[in-house]
Amino acid sequence: MLSLRKIFYENISFLALVFPAFFFACNVPKNTGTSKSTTYNPATDTLRLPGENHLRNVRQLTFGGDNAEAYWSFDSKSLSFQATNEKWGASCDQIFTMPIESGTNGGAKPIQISSGLGKTTCSYFMPGNKTILFASTHGEHSGEGCPSAPRSVGGKYVWAIHQEFDIYVADLKGKIVKQLTNSPGYDAEGTVSPDGKKIVFTSTRSGDLELWTMNIDGSDQRQVTKALGYDGGAFFTPDSKKLVFRASRPKTDEEAKTYKELLAQGLVQPTALEIFMCNVDGSDLRQITNVGKANWAPFMHPSGKKILFCSNHHSQSGRQFNVFPSILTARDWSKSPSTLASIPSRCSRRTASTSPFPATATTAALGIRTCLWRSGWIESG
Repeated sequence: MLSLRKIFYENISFLALVFPAFFFACNVPKNTGTSKSTTYNPATDTLRLPGENHLRNVRQLTFGGDNAEAYWSFDSKSLSFQATNEKWGASCDQIFTMPIESGTNGGAKPIQISSGLGKTTCSYFMPGNKTILFASTHGEHSGEGCPSAPRSVGGKYVWAIHQEFDIYVADLKGKIVKQLTNSPGYDAEGTVSPDGKKIVFTSTRSGDLELWTMNIDGSDQRQVTKALGYDGGAFFTPDSKKLVFRASRPKTDEEAKTYKELLAQGLVQPTALEIFMCNVDGSDLRQITNVGKANWAPFMHPSGKKILFCSNHHSQSGRQFNVFPSILTARDWSKSPSTLASIPSRCSRRTASTSPFPATATTAALGIRTCLWRSGWIESG
């Protein structure tokens, strides 16, 4: 739920939602004001796929296991992420952190932040880079293994919405220093505003999967969205004033019935999602995409004119996900979308998040199925 300060920032990581993945990374030269670098050698950029004109210097950061939801520290030096890796003792998703320059050193276990009890998801560095927030079921599963959940129901692909998830903050040694939520139901998918003042998260405390915000200390928890459907994977815009997120909106009585029945079982079907945007208080809500299928992992371009997101709307099989930009000033942009990352069908997902410091060149963390990438970003249109 990718990924995967999700694009035009120095050492920027694409987010947003990154699915199980290996990590890749790069060293990005300072941009000289053009899309070309005098030091870039395409012959050595062997992990860059044909047609990926916006990516440079791709390198691998993790090796083995399922690695996902990789997000940058505020100083752009580290990533937090979740991983399932039996060699690391993680039989279901646990939270880890690693320096961006070394990654996991060919597969060595990185620093583990979560306790190893229960299941975790959606970590994010807090301001100061000394603590990390994440959602965990460990409060309800302290003496148990990983909570189970089906991958499909009636032939429908589903995600589990574990009601035991609450949001915690831990230091870099794994010590829980604060619990931010403690309400019945699912509280997860938390991300932090660039100004370090707010957290947005998804919760079922109102009876539906809605967006909520709270202060950085967990106080003043407020509901943002109210329409029926799954609102999740939210990120703040660079000015911390707006939210971009994925959402489902059941259009018929039958779709609404199916959605409610699955949610009652702690499940959601993430195959019909569009990108939305609103003010932090929920006002000025508008739908950004209308292309069908699954559109995930939105993250605002620092210019405020584009949102990068991951989509399979162009794929007949639904298994090929690419990264696209939506042009906010062109409402019907989908007639001629520009593909940023071209993924062959054998790789299922690539998503993006950006790091927090402005620049004309960026670094991106991109997720491909069981692969996460970090790459230089070059603006070329």
